[in-house]
Amino acid sequence: MSTQNTFDMAAVESIIAQRKEMPGALLPILHDIQSAIGYIPSSTVPSIADSLNISRAEVHGVITYYHFFRQHPAGKHVVQICRAEACQARGCEDLASHAKELLGCDFHGTTDDGKFSLETVYCLGQCATGPTIQIDDDLYARVSKEKFNRLVQAKRGVQ
Repeated sequence: MSTQNTFDMAAVESIIAQRKEMPGALLPILHDIQSAIGYIPSSTVPSIADSLNISRAEVHGVITYYHFFRQHPAGKHVVQICRAEACQARGCEDLASHAKELLGCDFHGTTDDGKFSLETVYCLGQCATGPTIQIDDDLYARVSKEKFNRLVQAKRGVQ
């Protein structure tokens, strides 16, 4: 999948201008850019750094530290697997290994066809019914390997 998506730099500059004077502006700027574009393009880092009078390394460090921020466009469907303690006790690590194998990508990666991005999350609020996953905005509980396969096939349009 190509990560050379086009985006509106004017929208990014507007976000920066609206937020740059607030205390602790970096995180709100990054959240707003990702919300508007879907990821934080590397070409926006110099503008962010210059506007906040911080180094590009500081901006990059924050982007890479927080797993929430994407540096590339997400796939059509985002699959999040809960890896918090309650889900670990219910087998999420085995499910995570299966998901990586089935999708052919690691966490924070996207399938070659661009249909799925695989993400880790630490609590989806369904601790009693783990392992839990979320695909796009849909939450699923008690997810076995077989159930995961069915959910992915449904998103692929294969029944």
